[in-house]
Amino acid sequence: MKLILQQAKIYDTRSPYHLKKKNILVESGRITSISDNIPPDKKVTVIKSDNLCVSPGWIDMQSVFGEPGFEQKETLTSGLQCAAAGGFTAVCLHSNTYPPVHNRPTVEFILHQSKDHIVNVLPIGTISYQQKGEELSEMYDMKLGGAIAFSDYKNDIKNTHLLLRAMLYAQNIDALLIIHCNDYYLSAHGQMNESETSAYLGLKGIPYIAETIYLQRVIELMEYYPNTRVHIPVISSKKSIELIKRAKNKELKITCGTSTNHLYFNDTALTEFDTNFKLTPVIRTEEDRKSLIKAVLNRTIDVLVSDHQPQDVESKNIEFDFAESGIINLQTAFPVANTILGDENINVLLDAFVFQPRKILQLPSNSIKENEAANITIFDNKQTFTFTKEKNLSISNNSPFFNTELKGTVIGIINNHQHLLNETTIPSKSLS
Repeated sequence: MKLILQQAKIYDTRSPYHLKKKNILVESGRITSISDNIPPDKKVTVIKSDNLCVSPGWIDMQSVFGEPGFEQKETLTSGLQCAAAGGFTAVCLHSNTYPPVHNRPTVEFILHQSKDHIVNVLPIGTISYQQKGEELSEMYDMKLGGAIAFSDYKNDIKNTHLLLRAMLYAQNIDALLIIHCNDYYLSAHGQMNESETSAYLGLKGIPYIAETIYLQRVIELMEYYPNTRVHIPVISSKKSIELIKRAKNKELKITCGTSTNHLYFNDTALTEFDTNFKLTPVIRTEEDRKSLIKAVLNRTIDVLVSDHQPQDVESKNIEFDFAESGIINLQTAFPVANTILGDENINVLLDAFVFQPRKILQLPSNSIKENEAANITIFDNKQTFTFTKEKNLSISNNSPFFNTELKGTVIGIINNHQHLLNETTIPSKSLS
């Protein structure tokens, strides 16, 4: 199949065509021509739009599906369909499965099940065996099996000695640790951010210090083992931004992200007790939200993630206190971020979706150049997008974004000698 991306604006600082509008010819999975002309070939499929934009393929660094163990929430197939529709050509899968991804066979199972898909799967193994925080998992063996990094997902490691040993071990095998920062004893049984809103609603709050105290502990341990690479996947508070900034100034190998959800909502969203706004980490104040946006723009926050966490009806449509945390967000991550950051900051957004994840994960760089493998996300940052249950490709429906008009839509992706176009966007057509 030959594809032409007609008059596509190229967003790729590593490409000589950055910010230029060009016709991009893709043949047999490679970019064979970038020019101002369309070849006179009737077998070429043309993809065009009034504001066609392309960038190297996006990477989501924080998602969970369910398979194996919780297929009623999300399977690998349904999750990858969501990722593709959301513009992601690769997704980091955290362990929220049963059993957890704590050994090499489980890593290899995930890679085998997702083999030959248009979206690349990057499995994340656990730091501790069965995510219990008691003994280290077989990190080196999992790395040999294809694990891209190691994390206990949102299960905080209470044992500081184990965390220290994990850092030493990861340093020796040049592995990335992804550490969720939450002090269990300060957040136990908490339902939302501790604030005037939580007091008004009568819900037990989780103070921001539950995040910052744990983050300070991680930074102290990194100072003890300064060659350890650590990524904090989702920070939620103004104070955490300040701590990350100081740690970076000390030249520690620390990076961080936040979810697009935390850029969009503040804790007043919970006033109707809608369990779709129950997240971990919790949504915090308007001041925190604005601070997160500022930190994305000044690059203190390195990456943006979907934090896609599907939950079935039995886990969400119950009393707020008993509901599980998380929302589905792979299909809405880009329009949510684009709506908040605006057209003028599209380069910042793409840096957080494309280049920083590759740098942190130590993945080979890809670029929109001739003779390069085609790993491309196609989008329109001006066209509006409204997410509906009919467009939802997830098995779960736990989204607060249904029927919300957002700015920015994903047209499709090209990767692994395949292409996918969203039915809700402008279709391709054959050149006649």
